[in-house]
Amino acid sequence: MYALVDCNNFYVSCERLFQPSLSGLPVVVLSNNDGCVVARSPEAKILGIKMAVPAFQIADLIKKHNIKVYSSNYALYGDISSRVMATLESLAPQIEVYSIDEAFLNLAGFSRMGSLEDYGRMVQQTVKQHIGVPVCVGIAPTKTLAKLANHAAKTYKATGGVVDLSCSERQQKLMSLLPVGEIWGVGRKTAEKLLQQGIKTVLQLSRCDTTRARRIGSINLVKTIDELNGIIRYAMEEEPEVRKQLMCSRSFAEKMIDHDTLRQTICEFAARAAERLRSENLACRVVQVFIRTSQFNSTDPTYSNSATAKLSTPTSDTRTITRTCTDLFDSIWKEGYRYAKSGVMLGEFCDQAAIQHDLFTDHTVLAENDSLMCAVDKINQASRSKVWFAGQRSREDWFMKRANLSPGYTTRWRDIPKVS
Repeated sequence: MYALVDCNNFYVSCERLFQPSLSGLPVVVLSNNDGCVVARSPEAKILGIKMAVPAFQIADLIKKHNIKVYSSNYALYGDISSRVMATLESLAPQIEVYSIDEAFLNLAGFSRMGSLEDYGRMVQQTVKQHIGVPVCVGIAPTKTLAKLANHAAKTYKATGGVVDLSCSERQQKLMSLLPVGEIWGVGRKTAEKLLQQGIKTVLQLSRCDTTRARRIGSINLVKTIDELNGIIRYAMEEEPEVRKQLMCSRSFAEKMIDHDTLRQTICEFAARAAERLRSENLACRVVQVFIRTSQFNSTDPTYSNSATAKLSTPTSDTRTITRTCTDLFDSIWKEGYRYAKSGVMLGEFCDQAAIQHDLFTDHTVLAENDSLMCAVDKINQASRSKVWFAGQRSREDWFMKRANLSPGYTTRWRDIPKVS
């Protein structure tokens, strides 16, 4: 048995934690550069605000209904998420963190100890009491069914936010009510193919034979059908999947036209990516840089390009990665464009201890380089002061627009709420 615990309107719930006056009011949280809606309170959904709608398109609606608008506060959301996951770890023998606001719990053997629905309500109440974030819980014999159970817990208020699908009759009834596009792992294009084949509900898909499923989709669709029939195809994964690439990029609040200014952003992203590599004890062999203009401004000329280099020896040294990135940037830079985004991507990772050096490598110099990078990371992570390389931009005025950013209530000393 599995339980999927999913936080309700997570970003909005985090904002409401420290601003109780927002309870009952329509609230939306916007994406990077305050571009699109990425989270909505139930009250905002009632007003007809859709997910991913551009903020400028609902400006009149925001003004008319006095909708509270917030920029994404990733530091706050990440910290609250870690607290939720720590609470869940204390309530189950094994959990798999699926996303910032979702986790699977392994409930093997729990059905012999009592009601699974009661257990789900205990989880719901404990997270609410300890953290203050409301959650819904879906319980079922497979992950796919647990996802459907969680969807029902969120959709049908009579469930109280907890649905137990351990009973096959309840599984069949729910699957007959839900459209095929609601299934975890079935994308829009696959759903369209299924509809063309007359498969409209989840129940109809669960009865589809393997040969037909392979013609419509892939082996993943076959696995989904097995999961809908109670056959486990996706087991618990305690260890996160091995990283295949690491990207650091941003869209800019203001377009950039100057070579040196844009080059500084590349240096900044290279330094951040290298620091993340070291934090995971990895080294990279492939480095890629990309720059692009806005895709949404029809009056400006458009340009998009990228360049890739393969290093002779894997590294996580900021100096080597930055030097490579700036060389790549110079090779694709073009005058006369208003650049809206740039980024650095690293790939082909290996463990730092597994790097193969050539016979002429001076290992004394390598040790000194490692010590230097370690010292830089320690200083920067201490948050008292910062050390950066000359190519980086010391100011972040080019960074994304976040005009409605809430305080870092749990991550910054000066933002800790004061009670009088």
